[in-house]
Amino acid sequence: MSDQAPLVPEKFGTLLGYSPGHVAIYSSHYPSADKREYPSRAAYRSELDGVYMGYKWQCVEFARRWLYVNYGYVFDDVAMAYDIFDLHHVTRLTDNELLPLHSFANGSQRPPEPGCLLIWREGGEFEVTGHVAVVTDVFDDCIRFAEQNVGHLKLPEQQHWSRELKLSRNADGGFYIEASFANTQVLGWVIQTGDDRHAAPRTIRQPLLFNLNTTLATMAGQHTKPWLDPQDKTEAAYISAMHGHLLNSSGIEQEQYRYFRLSETAEQELTRATNELHLMFMHATQAVLQDDALLEKFNIPKCLWPRLRKSWDNRKGQMITGRFDFCVTDKGIKVYEYNADSASCHTEAGRIQGKWAAHFGVTEGTDPGANLAAQLQQAWANSGIDSGLHILQDTDLEETYHAQFIRATATAAGIRTKVVKGMTDLRWNDTGDIIDTDGEAIRCVWKTWAWETALDQIRAECEADDRQPQLRHADDEHLAPRLVDLLLRPDVMVYEPFWTLIPSNKAILPILWHIFPNHPYLLNSQFSLTDELASQGYVTKPIAGRCGYNISLFDKNAQVLKETEGKFDSQDQIYQALYKLPEIDGYKTQVCTFSVAGKYAGACVRVDKSLIITTNSDLLPLRLVEDDDL
Repeated sequence: MSDQAPLVPEKFGTLLGYSPGHVAIYSSHYPSADKREYPSRAAYRSELDGVYMGYKWQCVEFARRWLYVNYGYVFDDVAMAYDIFDLHHVTRLTDNELLPLHSFANGSQRPPEPGCLLIWREGGEFEVTGHVAVVTDVFDDCIRFAEQNVGHLKLPEQQHWSRELKLSRNADGGFYIEASFANTQVLGWVIQTGDDRHAAPRTIRQPLLFNLNTTLATMAGQHTKPWLDPQDKTEAAYISAMHGHLLNSSGIEQEQYRYFRLSETAEQELTRATNELHLMFMHATQAVLQDDALLEKFNIPKCLWPRLRKSWDNRKGQMITGRFDFCVTDKGIKVYEYNADSASCHTEAGRIQGKWAAHFGVTEGTDPGANLAAQLQQAWANSGIDSGLHILQDTDLEETYHAQFIRATATAAGIRTKVVKGMTDLRWNDTGDIIDTDGEAIRCVWKTWAWETALDQIRAECEADDRQPQLRHADDEHLAPRLVDLLLRPDVMVYEPFWTLIPSNKAILPILWHIFPNHPYLLNSQFSLTDELASQGYVTKPIAGRCGYNISLFDKNAQVLKETEGKFDSQDQIYQALYKLPEIDGYKTQVCTFSVAGKYAGACVRVDKSLIITTNSDLLPLRLVEDDDL
């Protein structure tokens, strides 16, 4: 029996030592945390230079902080440490540039190297979460690494590493690291590199968790009773648009009780996809605005190109919200497009589906839109708007409740707001401003109209010879201001900014595929029909189309599966690989996620009996459930 006293963990937050780059390592012994210093979960939030690092003082927090201090980039937030192995990029924070990240399975022909991340599987000492550490040294027979949340002991003086593990070569010459704790296994290592030789193929763990399903709330006549508040402007407008207290327009009693179920694992991947794709679309937008040949493909009048580039230079980070449209199945997650300009469905996701669950007695899981309004409020609070905000909408009933929902979030942020329906009540004043019915000059706008709608008002007059658009002004007082006259005024700030024309245009999709070929979230997209697309089936989309109009789906035999009509049939088209929506209990189902200030903020589902989601497609309630309950 040993006489040596057991090692006592250092108190939570104690400095244990420094890793390379003078990055501190702290004790993560949670039982010793001072509850007065850490009274809530928010108190454990770790930030450096205003950048979120993670949860004090976990292994993931240390890994992200180490990369930030030494290399200036970070990986996206993850639910578990082992999820890092499935990431595709890191983000360089100086310019939001995406840098490729590749994973190498334990036993890979490519060895670990100093500065890479070492990842453990779930199990044993690292049950549930897995583990991550930063490799500091690589020798012929061992590796050393720095880490947090293991042991909680101070490092010996001058030692910059926490532990070491045996490194050997297998029969194939691959590099293999032996785990020391019982029932633990090193998954592999993650390296920021553009060289993907010997990298592990991208796989989906537990693919069945990506299949949605539906069930019914207990049917006890709830659908016959009102469950929305007609005194609330948003909900009153919604009731009017839906002709009652309804979440779907099927008219079938049973369908008023149906809701979709999505696993937590699938939502975590959707969160990662939303955050990563936003940055990818921004990267592609910058590439377009730097290349006239690419910008030519977007059918935007050349006279407006300087204004587009100025908008990007001045307001790159000022996007409030957008919506991604996804196909989610056991084959993975694929994005169809990014509605970065005038996205909709926020009301249903952020207000209605939560109230539906409360009224219909659904307590299973959680509401994936519960935080959407709060995140929009925060985005408005950070917008810097110090004058009033005019909410511009058309007279469409759906736009009315959407406008009221957005207005409520801006008002909650302390911004004075007004809603303007249509353009007919706006006029000029003596100093040349466009004013509302109260005589207030319009200086800041959020709009439900798409930028393309404004451009259509001037496209014909300025495309032929690249003349500047003939915007109306106060001298034309006999002519009412048009939407374009307001949105393109230099003294009016518009949300979403003018540059969102680019990521919202379908012409961005082939450019994304070219920049990020075979990316797991993307579908093969081209400006012309290729043999590869024709052989597997494809979709044609108008580059500036909306609402599911003028889309055609073709199978591998060039037979039309489905097509829609609309007003965009004269536009240029792109070709995208056919990736059909899953059919779930009779519904073709699309998952939508919302970005707010470029980050995931919630989700909903849109459904239809046909293969194409349109403006008339229904939304059914969505609940997030634990993996074991799916």
